[in-house]
Amino acid sequence: MAATITLPNRTIVKAGQRAAAATSEPVVVRWALIGVAVLFLGLFLFVPLAIVFTSAFAKGVSAYFASFRDPDALAAIRLTLLAAGIAVPMNLVFGVAAAWAVAKFEFFGKSLLITLIDLPFSVSPVVSGLIYVLIFGLQGLLGPWLAAHDLKVIFAVPGIVLATMFVTFPFVARELIPLIQAQGNEEEEAALTLGASGWQTFFRVTLPNAKWGLLYGVILCNARAMGEFGAVSVVSGHIRGLTNTMPLHIEILYNEYQFVPAFAVASLLALLALVTLVAKSLVEWKSKQRDSETAQESEG
Repeated sequence: MAATITLPNRTIVKAGQRAAAATSEPVVVRWALIGVAVLFLGLFLFVPLAIVFTSAFAKGVSAYFASFRDPDALAAIRLTLLAAGIAVPMNLVFGVAAAWAVAKFEFFGKSLLITLIDLPFSVSPVVSGLIYVLIFGLQGLLGPWLAAHDLKVIFAVPGIVLATMFVTFPFVARELIPLIQAQGNEEEEAALTLGASGWQTFFRVTLPNAKWGLLYGVILCNARAMGEFGAVSVVSGHIRGLTNTMPLHIEILYNEYQFVPAFAVASLLALLALVTLVAKSLVEWKSKQRDSETAQESEG
């Protein structure tokens, strides 16, 4: 027969106090860590942002907005939005398909597919741009065929879009794969048992459950697409008004000592980054709120 051991309440309280004391940091240490974090953010985030905006408005509001009326600046903004507008939907389709395949099926080459998805994270953007030059450039693998058919990829918009797609395609897939794996197969199997088709199950069960992760991946993908510099710099040719995106346009203006226009365009990129950060935080908050509601419903 098992013996029952009863501990006095005082013993339990003292044990809890000792555990709390062992796992808590002194007040001085806590404030020191907070101070280091705030100092780091101030030096490497807030101060640079403040310098960008103050430099952008150094010659007044009229000079600031005049920077965006320049034809080259407008062309750079349009090209940036165009590249992101093409790359993000394409990577959305690829990311959903890849996440679905990796999370739901076992097949030969699955590990290779996961490795290829992570490839842009480990390869330098400049190297990825050079890869496209070696494939689509005039002296590249497909260069003679493209030239014979009067098709231009490198130093043209298609090359910029391809380079942007390469550096951004892991974001959606990498957000969705663990999310879909964590969902399990019970809801999909129930839907199929009730007569739903595979597509109906996907669009009415799987995607709604993963919508916040999907949106999170799209936000990150879009932010990287608009701010990409290395790969786009290699394949663009820096042709003013034609193949310069916003980051490339900023570099050219800064190298020409046109500081106000350079910082004005940089401030626009910074604003887009801040909007992306706010949207990312809202999506994270909404996702946590949904997880909390789901947990409460399951407990109830």
